[in-house]
Amino acid sequence: MAKCDEGYRCEVCGEDVMSIVDSDLYLRYVIGHLDPEKLHVSPERHIRCNPILAQCIRDDRVPPVAVEGPFALSELDPDHSNEMIDLVTRGYQRLWEINSEDGDRDVTEYPLPEVRARYQ
Repeated sequence: MAKCDEGYRCEVCGEDVMSIVDSDLYLRYVIGHLDPEKLHVSPERHIRCNPILAQCIRDDRVPPVAVEGPFALSELDPDHSNEMIDLVTRGYQRLWEINSEDGDRDVTEYPLPEVRARYQ
């Protein structure tokens, strides 16, 4: 069976990642934290299984995530924290836009506009 037919298992919890809106892999790609050349070979995780990134999402569809320790937003520079919250939240909302589109989609159009501009 081809890899694309198998689905994608979360490397943390072992369960299937059933939707792009649950995908840490595609969230990282959309916000520019994953090189497009590594998309097809990078491990998948649920967004909830990556609390460092999940803590940055401010959207009613995601329960707030609290992280303790050196990677908690409260421990980072406030300007950097706010930038990460803005970027990751916009990326998460972009996943929902992608999810709602009908038909075949061009994966190169997934990233946020400023990320696409960097790749061109």
